Order: sequence, then structure tokens, then C-alpha cells
Amino acid sequence: MHDLHRKKLYSLFEDGQDSLVYLKGGEIMYRYDTDFEFPFRQESNFWYLSGVNEPDFHMLLDLQREEYHLFAPKRDDQYAVWHGFIKSQQTYQNEYDPDHLHYDSELPSVLKEFDPKTIYCLNEEHVEFLEELYNDAEFDTEALPDAITYCRSLKTDWELDQLREASRINSIAHRAVMKSVEPGQYEYEVKAVFDYHNRRHGLLHEAYNGIHASGKNSAVLHYVDCTDRIDKDDLFLIDAGYEYNGYSSDFTRTFPADGSYSDLQAGIYQAVLNAQKEVLNSTKAGVKMEDLHLQSARVIMQGLKDLDLVYGEVDELMEKDIFALFYPHGLGHFLGLDTHDVGGYPKGVERIDRPGLKYLRVRRTLEPNMVLTVEPGCYIVPALLEPAFENEDKASHLNESKLREMFEFGGVRIEDNIIVTEEGYENMTDVPKEIEEVEEIMRG
Repeated sequence: MHDLHRKKLYSLFEDGQDSLVYLKGGEIMYRYDTDFEFPFRQESNFWYLSGVNEPDFHMLLDLQREEYHLFAPKRDDQYAVWHGFIKSQQTYQNEYDPDHLHYDSELPSVLKEFDPKTIYCLNEEHVEFLEELYNDAEFDTEALPDAITYCRSLKTDWELDQLREASRINSIAHRAVMKSVEPGQYEYEVKAVFDYHNRRHGLLHEAYNGIHASGKNSAVLHYVDCTDRIDKDDLFLIDAGYEYNGYSSDFTRTFPADGSYSDLQAGIYQAVLNAQKEVLNSTKAGVKMEDLHLQSARVIMQGLKDLDLVYGEVDELMEKDIFALFYPHGLGHFLGLDTHDVGGYPKGVERIDRPGLKYLRVRRTLEPNMVLTVEPGCYIVPALLEPAFENEDKASHLNESKLREMFEFGGVRIEDNIIVTEEGYENMTDVPKEIEEVEEIMRG
């Protein structure tokens, strides 16, 4: 399937005469100045075009002939002693099927053999590396990132299957967490349950730093400490996923530690759930992501108004950006080889300079085979509310006494992974989210 990815890229370089694409694969990384080795994970663009998930590889794409040159590291005997078996050239050929296979030491001679006029690179770091080997070409760092981003934004059928499998296993792990959480546990114990169920199904790489947050920690959007004890009155928010063949899953669920939502917890949770369901019903090709975001914010504002936490008409609450005090992040993001996958902002599209919208990770019209998360949320964040209480125009819309009582409440987020289709969407997430379903699974 990586051959298909390369063909997609070739099609974007119609005049590829005397031109090459160069990509440098990832290297082993170490913790500071020690020999502590981090688990290797290939650079996503290199993986997309090659299928190689090993360190120290290079790639040249001949745009004129549409041929793929792979450069493998030549290992010595000491590598075998410390790191494992050395693969033969034939093994590399069988695994990755390049049109031409070389050792990395041959890269300078191959470049001279081509004598290219233009070499397309991803960044200046790659240019600097190549210039030491060959400096008779013109280097371009603009066209290639745009081209690969376009290719990766629209998933192939094979990519969709990898994402479905990542979601299938992640759903198992999220259900296991929902069944296991009890007051008195530490957040890291819950994380251990989640990690176990993904790893026992063969998923070894976390897609991102997962969030396992109880109580007020659930209002911290990128909470990673994972050290607090869970109280019986807490909400617990888990936002976590693993990769399958490099492709990410990314779900969020929020549930009561003691197995039953209080009236207030249920009210806010239902507002967020209603927002997600309305957005999903509106999702299809041709819809703009910022319109979906504003739709979700309106539903959440109506929910907070029904709970007597905010005052005024929903139109006014939106116009005055009151929604941004409770919903500061974007509705979702693209998903693929990276959790926050490329393509959210096409070339020339700028961020919207408005509270609640400037952090949107996707601002474009949706197309079939785009994969994204839908994750509305509502949070009680003292750092946002305190200044608003001092602002006369905003304070008139806030029930300050009730909101102050909720400063330890935390937040609610519900996140599913979907594939956009011509007429709607496919939801890859299979984890309960209706209040009755969540409480039932927590009761066992």
C-alpha cells in the first residue's frame, strides 16, 4: 500500500524532470547524555511513503521515472552484539520492495549519478545534511510538505482499515477502564489498566501522552501528572489511545468514580453529549469544521443555561464569547499517522482570531475519507472564570455563586473517531457514552 502512497505523491509533481524527493528516516533517540534508549518510532512522512519502521534509513524518489530508492544502514558485528540480528539486503528487499536498494554509504554516489537540478526536502535540516553530500542542486522545502500533507489528509482504504483496528482495540481498553475504576485508586493505576489491555492485543506505542484525570484535574486539557488519588465524588476523564501500524486511536470518556452521576454531573455531561450527537448528525462532506464547532458550542450554552449557570439568550452568549470560558479548545482534529494529523489548515487558511475558535486544529471543508475526532467539552476553569467575574459585561451572564462552588468540579469531554463519508460519517468508536449505559457498565 505504500506504493500507492508514493503514486499519489508522484501525481502532484507533473514536471519532475531532473528532480528528486529526499526524505531522511528517524534515528534512535536517547535521554539527554545517557545510553537510555527511547523506543523507536519512525518519522510519519517517511513511514507513509516507505512502510519502514526501523532507524537510520534514507529515501530518494526519482520523479521523472517514478522509482523508489531505499538506503539501508550497513550494520557491523558490534551492532549484532548490542542490538540484535543484522538483516541481509535480500531481507530488506523482501520487506520493503524498493525499486532500487542501496546501503546508506552509497547515497553520495547515487546523488552524483542522478545529477539532479532540484531536490525536494521536508525541512532545512535535511537540506543541510544533503548539502554536505551534494551541493550542485537547487533545494526546495516548500512543495514537498504541502504535497505530502495533501496526500495524508485523504486516507486510502488500507489506511482506514488500520485506523479501524486501532479503534477496535482501543475500545476494548476504554471499556476495561470504565469497569475497573473505583474511588481510592490512584490515577496511575487506571492508566496501568488501559496500557495493559492495549499491549496484550499487540499495540505497543501510545499515540500521544494520554490523560488520566480525576476531579479538578479533568479540567486541565493536557494533564499528564497522573499521580492523584481518586475521590468518590470525582469525575474521571480518560483521553488516551494507542497506534496500530503507526495509525492512531484517540477516544475520551468521562464518568463518575463511584459509578453514578450526580444531578449536576449528569446535567453538564448531557449537555456535552447532546452537543456531540448534534454535530455528528450534521457531519458529512461539504461541511465546514468551524461551523460544526459553533454548533456544538450553542448546544453546550443551552445546557449551561438550563442548569442556571449562565444567563441570557444563547445568541447573546455566543456573540459575547461566553462559550469560550467553558469550551476553550477546538471541536476536533485530523487523525492518522499522527494523533494531531497534518492537513487541518490548508495553505493560505489562517486561524480565526476569536476566543473559543483560535485553537481550532481543523479549519477546512470536510471531504470523504478524511478522518477526525469529534470531542466537545465543558470545563470549570478558575483561571478563565475569575477574570470574567471582574468583567462587568461577562459577569452579567455568569451565576458567580454557583460557579465558584464548582471550582473543584473539573470538566467533561466526550470524543469519538470518525471517517467522513459523502452523506455522513462512520463512527469507529465503540465505548458507551449514554448516561444509563455508562452507569450500567460500571456496575458490571
